Amino acid sequence: MKVWAAFHAVNELPLCIPSGAFGMRQSLAKATAILTAHPGKAADLRALLVGMAPLCRAEPGNLRWDVWRDLAHGERYVLDELYLDAAAIEAHRKTPHYQAYLANIPELADRTAWVLEAVEVK
Repeated sequence: MKVWAAFHAVNELPLCIPSGAFGMRQSLAKATAILTAHPGKAADLRALLVGMAPLCRAEPGNLRWDVWRDLAHGERYVLDELYLDAAAIEAHRKTPHYQAYLANIPELADRTAWVLEAVEVK
């Protein structure tokens, strides 16, 4: 049996989800975004991202939601998100906090984002 491993966003303990859990083949989905703050906007961007964490982590399909800052370029942040499946990402993108984030990002940063699927490695 193949097992997907992730870290739970709330308590940082390993969370193992066997493929086939929930009566179907489990297909985790990852969302990653790179945000580079506009000049003078890094603190505002950081506050927005950090403020979203508890809301995103509380979503039913979320397994992990983290904010990373680039050590070489302090104005650059990376969002690292893990969800049970693509449907959970779609549900996330319909939430009021995600919609507010999208509305505020253009004035704060340049954003590039991807939704990714796992590649099976044996």
